[in-house]
Amino acid sequence: MLGGTAFPSFILGDYMSSNQALGGKRKLTLIDAVAQSVGFMGPVFSIAFLVPLVVGITSVTGDGAGTGAALSVVIATIGVFGLGWIIAEYTKKVQSAGSLYDYVTDGLGGRVGAAAGWLYYLGIIALGSGILVMIGGVVHDTLIGEGLSSVMPYWGWDLLLFVIVGSIVYLGVALSTRVQLTLAVISVTVILIFSIYVIVKSGGLHHIGKGFTIHGSPNGFKGVMFGVLYGVLLFTGFETSANLGEETENPGRNIPRAIIFSILAIAVFYVIGTFAQISGFHFNLTALGKQAGGPLFALGSPSAMGGYGSTLIRRLVELVVVLDMIAVLIGATVSASRGIFALSRDERLPKAMSSVSRRGTPLGSSVSVLAIYALVIVLTLTTTVFALPNMPEYVSFFSWNSTFGGFALVLIYLLVAVGALRGLKTSSRAKLYTAVTVGGVVGLGAVYGAIYKVPAPTIWAPWAAVVILLVSLLVAAAMKIAPSGRADFSPLTKADQAPQKL
Repeated sequence: MLGGTAFPSFILGDYMSSNQALGGKRKLTLIDAVAQSVGFMGPVFSIAFLVPLVVGITSVTGDGAGTGAALSVVIATIGVFGLGWIIAEYTKKVQSAGSLYDYVTDGLGGRVGAAAGWLYYLGIIALGSGILVMIGGVVHDTLIGEGLSSVMPYWGWDLLLFVIVGSIVYLGVALSTRVQLTLAVISVTVILIFSIYVIVKSGGLHHIGKGFTIHGSPNGFKGVMFGVLYGVLLFTGFETSANLGEETENPGRNIPRAIIFSILAIAVFYVIGTFAQISGFHFNLTALGKQAGGPLFALGSPSAMGGYGSTLIRRLVELVVVLDMIAVLIGATVSASRGIFALSRDERLPKAMSSVSRRGTPLGSSVSVLAIYALVIVLTLTTTVFALPNMPEYVSFFSWNSTFGGFALVLIYLLVAVGALRGLKTSSRAKLYTAVTVGGVVGLGAVYGAIYKVPAPTIWAPWAAVVILLVSLLVAAAMKIAPSGRADFSPLTKADQAPQKL
């Protein structure tokens, strides 16, 4: 499919459009754009599973911030904010479905931009497919763990999610962002309230300083900085609202606001959620380490089991984590379909992938993304290449895909930052150089953290991303310069010709 074969006419039927553009007079709002960025970041999923990595108890190096994990998150926020400022400035200049692909093109040229686009959206597809099989497995195993009989195997849940996300993406990005917004608001609200409750109940309010000091790390400043490297992963996907540039009302104003607001708002949630887990285990790394697979779930357990909740609370926490994972899946699919659409429209991928449905949604690119999702579902059931010791197949696939996807995105963040020195040279030089320096340092640190002492098969993921980028640069060098996309909104029907409001 990616090699140039056109989609059969019986698949596209009446929905093929020669006008390769998205959106129309019916525009998305600021809230929709925020929902895309927040939904993709998956704040509740991240706070449930990645805090032990920041702490250092699950990192392969053993390095981490210890009880100073909240400080690492604050420092990571500063670095991500630098990258966010660069991308926000670019969104004022370029509004298109291609987002970071177009920003790299603007700063470093069309051929480097094309290579970056291929890797960036392949990374997002990897994240989406990994989270899809992870959700199916988590739902299946959670039902069994709670003493409830599962009505179907975990791949059955994968297929159900596949159908749901495919339908949502086809019906339109407005539905996609509203579903993400609903899931994110519910899950973030529940976990935020519970986290504050844990901090108060555990007496953490009297020991706030312990969570924000380098002395909380067994390795001091080095450990805190390793926590920062992993803390950057919490924010992966913050920029994806930029993919909705062609479909958003006043994108030069709303997209930058969405990016900056998403970073700052979710940073507050991350700091509170991280400190709550440290405080909930009374700043005892050994106790936290015993629950490294899911400390948030342990805190939600009944007091007899060392938690602060009940069986009902634990199940509620499990439910909202799954809801947040679904929001991540939708966000990844929306972002990837828009990016592939832009690459195809610019003749960097087969033209069939830039087909538009009657609803003004990207049809060919959505089919392409879903086809890869289907392939990953099959591979999860049939291969052991990515298997991790004592881990279910879906966990192994998620680990590898998320490592590849996260690393690919960080590489593109670095290219955007370097290109900004040229592409954003008309901006305030002081702000630009500061943002590039801060964002670049944190980005390079994240790259280092992704390869330092990482064992096989996980280490294959970042090296695969590097190889793909190098090969892509060679292929792009042999291609002609890409044409510009067209802002033609004629595919929309009259029913879609009014501003969208929540």
